[in-house]
Amino acid sequence: MKLLMSPASPFVRKARVVIRELGLTDSIPEVPISTSALASNSTIVAANPIGKIPALVRDDGPAIYDSRVITRYLNDYADGSLYPDAQIWELLTLEATADAIMEAALAMTYEIRLRPENERSPDWIEAQWAKAARGISAVNKMWMSHLNGPLNIGQIAIGCALSYVDLRHDARGWRNGNTALSDWHAKFIQRDSLIATAPQ
Repeated sequence: MKLLMSPASPFVRKARVVIRELGLTDSIPEVPISTSALASNSTIVAANPIGKIPALVRDDGPAIYDSRVITRYLNDYADGSLYPDAQIWELLTLEATADAIMEAALAMTYEIRLRPENERSPDWIEAQWAKAARGISAVNKMWMSHLNGPLNIGQIAIGCALSYVDLRHDARGWRNGNTALSDWHAKFIQRDSLIATAPQ
């Protein structure tokens, strides 16, 4: 197997963290792909017709894609415990919340970085931030109990989502009013898997 990836993507980072936490680093090489929302790389399109990363190229079947599919597959492949049955629906919802935060933050990044300044929509940017901010607030208010205890996919996804907000939109100050989540994130990003996958 191999993971088609770009290190700055929060969705890729989620898969890369899972690979490390499951002890699969030596068996799944990471293949950096240079691609963009405006011009998809042909290698990634061959694996994922949508042209998005990450994609996991398998030896025994077609490539699979969408980070949530990849992380679930890898957990089953390694007989991992990141998706415990007792909390499965809550953790899938928490992972979906994290992915929505990533999607909104990424949409802001695209609007700022890919559009000429005179074509950017401040209203669009603010609408995306409102989505991300609501998601962050909801995690702080409702989901902190699921961010403690044995490592699970919700923790990994939220950790990667918040780190991406730090990377691209730190000036937004997501920590304001989210003290419990801020304190948790400061500790969580000290894990070896998060340190190893931090964008340069």
